[in-house]
Amino acid sequence: MPNPNKVTERLFQSPSKYIQGPYAIKNAAKYLGKLGKAPLLICDDIVWKIAGEELVQALSGAGFNVHRAVFGGEASREEVDRLNTLGRQQSSDFVIALGGGKTIDTAKTVADELGLQVAIIPTTASTDAPCSALSVLYRPAGEFHCYTFFDKNPNIVLVDTTVISKAPPRFLAAGMGDAIATNVEARRCLNSPNFGGGLPTEVSAAIGQKCEEILFKYGKQAYEANRAHAVTPALEAVVEANTLLSGLGFESGGLAAAHAIHNGMTAIEELHSLLHGEKVAFGTICQLVLDGVPTSELDRYIEFMLSVKLPVNFEQLGIPNVTDEELRRVAELACAESETIWNLDRIINVDFVFGAIKAADAAGRDYIERHGWKST
Repeated sequence: MPNPNKVTERLFQSPSKYIQGPYAIKNAAKYLGKLGKAPLLICDDIVWKIAGEELVQALSGAGFNVHRAVFGGEASREEVDRLNTLGRQQSSDFVIALGGGKTIDTAKTVADELGLQVAIIPTTASTDAPCSALSVLYRPAGEFHCYTFFDKNPNIVLVDTTVISKAPPRFLAAGMGDAIATNVEARRCLNSPNFGGGLPTEVSAAIGQKCEEILFKYGKQAYEANRAHAVTPALEAVVEANTLLSGLGFESGGLAAAHAIHNGMTAIEELHSLLHGEKVAFGTICQLVLDGVPTSELDRYIEFMLSVKLPVNFEQLGIPNVTDEELRRVAELACAESETIWNLDRIINVDFVFGAIKAADAAGRDYIERHGWKST
């Protein structure tokens, strides 16, 4: 039920500072200096080679004493506890997250529990995690565990678009899959408290709409630029949409069925290899079905997703033989008491969600058949 506590105040929240541009890491010391001089840098071995060595070189040259902590790969309670211990042992005075969504969610949790400020430096534009005051934690095997909420957003978000452009375009597409849900979900949450506990503001609604506008306008062009490892105005716009606009839009606008269904989908082991935004994209089709949008509108979203190689049916998700029993379990988890699906101002139950999941698969297959779409 939306707004059971009858909240009337509107609330908007955001990171203290957002910086984006080519070669931004070279200027990291300029922006991070006010946070401290002994950061705990959390990144995995792959990211270390891509951007970590360059970041440490830039910071060390400015007098920072950086301690690197190798990220284990899963944003879990166990990983947070391990990194908390390292941070205390090193007397770190702030935390840097360098990497993708799970690294970022882990680092935000570590910083919160250590009482430290945090700087987020994403190396892909694959999720809207960098700007928010929450993290998604998973169990060690990959199943969704819980949302963790913080009192404040990250202090600094620094996005180096040169680094982003070198990442596989699949990551940018996944970020678009996450971001395309922002407006679809937020426009159905107008009477539900957002993640800050207040009702959405007019600016949060405008941000969600602008996010969607940019994706439809520049998404395919940005994807192709990413394939060419080129920083272009289209790529800059989509990186901002994926990272800043989607982050502000979902947190202050609200989540609904698309993300709840994503969370339920983590119970299917075959989907653990998919990126967050790839599952959210399919969840968005499910929500559009629940919303009862016209076929022409549904087609518009499916066309966009296919243009950047996002999955729109079970086969493309990698689960062509998924059973009704498995899908019903997804629906049950999506309808858990604390899930975001209850932000919708409509009647929801497991049967409706189960039906929407099956209908979304059918809609994706139907679009491909009607338009003769072929993967390239």
